[in-house]
Amino acid sequence: MTVDLRAFIDMLEREHELVRVSAAVDPYLEMAEIADRASKAHGPALLFERPQRPAGPAVVVLMNQFGSNRRLELALGAPLDDLASRIAGLVELQVPNSLIGKVKALGQLRELASYAPKIVKKAAFREVVVDPPDLARLPVLTTWPGDGGPFITLPVVVTKDAQGRRNAGMYRLQIYDGQTTGMHIHIHHDGAANFREAGDRMEVAVALGTDPAVTYAATAPLPPGIDEFMFAGFLRGEPVELAKCSTVDLEVPADAEIVLEGYLEKGEMRREGPFGDHTGYYSLADDYPVFHLTAMSHRRDPIYPATIVGRPPMEDAYLGKATERLFLPLLQLVQPEIVDMDLPIEGVFHDCAIIAIRKTYPGQARKVMSAVWGMGQMMFTKFVVVVDEHVDVHDYSEVTWRVFNNVDPARDTVIVAGPLDVLDHSSPLARYGAKMGIDATKTWPEEGHAREWPDELEMDPAVKQRVTARWHEFGLPFA
Repeated sequence: MTVDLRAFIDMLEREHELVRVSAAVDPYLEMAEIADRASKAHGPALLFERPQRPAGPAVVVLMNQFGSNRRLELALGAPLDDLASRIAGLVELQVPNSLIGKVKALGQLRELASYAPKIVKKAAFREVVVDPPDLARLPVLTTWPGDGGPFITLPVVVTKDAQGRRNAGMYRLQIYDGQTTGMHIHIHHDGAANFREAGDRMEVAVALGTDPAVTYAATAPLPPGIDEFMFAGFLRGEPVELAKCSTVDLEVPADAEIVLEGYLEKGEMRREGPFGDHTGYYSLADDYPVFHLTAMSHRRDPIYPATIVGRPPMEDAYLGKATERLFLPLLQLVQPEIVDMDLPIEGVFHDCAIIAIRKTYPGQARKVMSAVWGMGQMMFTKFVVVVDEHVDVHDYSEVTWRVFNNVDPARDTVIVAGPLDVLDHSSPLARYGAKMGIDATKTWPEEGHAREWPDELEMDPAVKQRVTARWHEFGLPFA
């Protein structure tokens, strides 16, 4: 299994999934334009070997590492459906009645515990210590012409809560100067909660260029209290090795390419943004905490990871699809009537969810909508479309056909108010606005449908079989 970013890059080269770009390329807009074209063309990962900036030690730039289903599965070490099945096996753990059941459950719990991160003394990221720390040594990208500046876009940001529990999230960092950045921690995220609970100062560590399973885990909407590094270990099948930082009481992946250490101060805010975001629009400038750098270290010949987000499809679409598949079992745990789910790329994953349910009583679709809006980061979902269990939620043509034909707008739509993602620019107020639920299931008489619901068109099976058997006789140029 992949154990660090360099092993992953070697794997991508062996699998012909990576191209080295030896020409000089500017991190100011040019790399982003090339990566955008690669994303839209379903192209390879890109390793830029000659960034034009900054002057100083060579730092290559990796982009589009997750930009296909195949590369994502290589990164996580298994097909998404296989990983989802493993997660389903864990969430199905219940208090067993029999001795055999208890032994089996104990084995599953021991397996999960075996993926807990391990603290090690030797860390690759300590090979070079930058003293004094200077962010100008890194080829940080500016990805869109209206951006407020260069942004670090794939950081694994590590903090701890008041009880000392570790959290890893992904919050972009706008470079202000060599020692300070903005830290775009959304108010709803765990990192922001840790900051609110902290005293006058919160310590922060930022790992750049981690094992791709760790990078993905930092983006995953895990339930509270689940360690992202343990989840990464579960995905890749071996524990993540962590090493202590030098100036803050935090641990980061020992194999990280670059590590930044520092702190946020209560009451110190600075304008951050605008930033060309994954919605396809610029997220508006706002005030966010300031990250002060206290230490910087990296591996020899470090690799700087970056991504570009914008109008879908982009590289982040594949990360979102992984979350859709891997976290479906968790959703089904509390809503067992859910058969399948699709988060359309065009909905940038927090704006639309299409859900198929096994309907057994009136009003069940509305119950599922309410449940979705009450589950973690799914509270941001602006549109929830519910269909019957036999509908393929991944076939958008079928879904739209069901919605356009099955829905009475007065009866089957629900509009509620609640929290929205901070990147939603359409709501009248920041982080708060309306959401819509659409019940496209077959309406029952108990739900107010007085008329007879018609049967769907379906050809007689015997006729279909007869025509198939004689198809070669017709000489038609289609199957």
